[in-house]
Amino acid sequence: MLDLTFEPPKPKVIAGAKHDWELVIGMEVHAQVSSKAKLFSGASTQFGAEPNSNVSFVDAAMPGMLPVINEFCVEQAVRTGLGLKAEINLMSAFDRKNYFYPDLPQGYQISQLYHPIVGEGEVLVEMGPGVARKVRIERIHLEQDAGKSIHDMDPHMSFVDLNRTGVALMEIVSRPDIRGPEEAAAYITKLRQILRYLGTCDGNMQNGNLRADVNVSICLPGAYEKYQETQDFSHLGTRCEIKNMNSMRFIQQAIEYEARRQIAIVEGGGKVDQETRLYDPDKGETRSMRSKEEAHDYRYFPDPDLLPLEIEQAWVDDIAASLPELPDQKKARFMGDYGLSDYDASVLTAEHENAAFFEDVANASDGKLAANWVINDLFGRLKKDGDKGISESPVSPAQLGGIINLIQKGDISGKIAKDLFEIVYTEGGDPAEIVEARGMKQVTDTGAIEAAVEQVIADNPAQVEKAKQNPKLAGWFVGQVMKATGGKANPKAVNEIVQAKLGL
Repeated sequence: MLDLTFEPPKPKVIAGAKHDWELVIGMEVHAQVSSKAKLFSGASTQFGAEPNSNVSFVDAAMPGMLPVINEFCVEQAVRTGLGLKAEINLMSAFDRKNYFYPDLPQGYQISQLYHPIVGEGEVLVEMGPGVARKVRIERIHLEQDAGKSIHDMDPHMSFVDLNRTGVALMEIVSRPDIRGPEEAAAYITKLRQILRYLGTCDGNMQNGNLRADVNVSICLPGAYEKYQETQDFSHLGTRCEIKNMNSMRFIQQAIEYEARRQIAIVEGGGKVDQETRLYDPDKGETRSMRSKEEAHDYRYFPDPDLLPLEIEQAWVDDIAASLPELPDQKKARFMGDYGLSDYDASVLTAEHENAAFFEDVANASDGKLAANWVINDLFGRLKKDGDKGISESPVSPAQLGGIINLIQKGDISGKIAKDLFEIVYTEGGDPAEIVEARGMKQVTDTGAIEAAVEQVIADNPAQVEKAKQNPKLAGWFVGQVMKATGGKANPKAVNEIVQAKLGL
């Protein structure tokens, strides 16, 4: 099982003019539920459709239209909660969050404030071998997405696309356990990885299917530990929220800028205002969106059109039984079963498809060799070939396993294997048949190798004398024999015969 002995990473420290300061970060991640229909209507969730084509009467808030809960979206939220080792609430309820915005036709968003479907969980965020942060999840609630306002189609008018309206979101709220920009990016990466393994969110940040609101505050060294002991937020600084971040790089940049902005205010004798801010990537800075005083009073109240959501423990248990092997478990198994390093296991389990491909290769050959070939040769070649994913690989697990088996049997050398891999990648075919047909088989006949060694020794008497004085020069003879045999001689056999013939 997973070795949970780890040290927490050191918090990010920023030197101010007067003090050193530490960062405290909490995240609210909005993950779009992978579902064909919306949360309360049967309208499609397909991305990239014509504007306002995936809109039902419910989404458009036509009079008399009532929401009907999508059971599959509820199942996906439960599945996510279980994947994050969280408490599942058998009773939850939907509220109306009232605010006016052109892309919200109802004039309210249906959400879960007081009774969310998922309670406390955790995410283990690894920052390196033996270094990890356990980030606590406070809650996950289901809610509707809003539409999209488009301001750049006309100089005088704005347009509204309601395709996203009513799409199911999971808002995953963390505790303020993250202590630096790199940790924040690693947390999002890990959360995205788990969601993709579970199949509950595709994690596409470019399309806005995964986006984060980042809460940033600063504190003096030692204050965070007092907060952890007491859970009293007064030990921490005033937080500011950076809205709608959908890039790992920009998340890190925004946190760094925001922390330095707050440090400058506090050290200048000012007070940080609690507010919502936006990050401008072009300027590399955050700017105020709305202050706490100006914030909307959302006037939450239970949605009168929706009964409290009651689910059964047996249903939750069935979902739990169908969960896939999650990244932490898979990584631990790869390290245990195949003897992989922490790094190799992390790379191979980053995506579910990569892990499945590797395992198919490993089961047909050797685990360590398979890891080496998948990571270095296959991934490297796919990247060179237009940054392709594993699903686009022209080399199948069986073909790659076949190449590795040929190396293990001694039929081909490592060098020949590289040439063979390129042939299989570009032309396809069975590796064993290609080796036979093209005469690529390694020369293992010691008689033939011995003859080649003797010839090289006879042709280079001066080099022989040098090698007897300096045994390290024997490698030169090995290289010459390999060249003479077109790289087909077994390197191990060549080395042994060279050593014997030179009397080393």
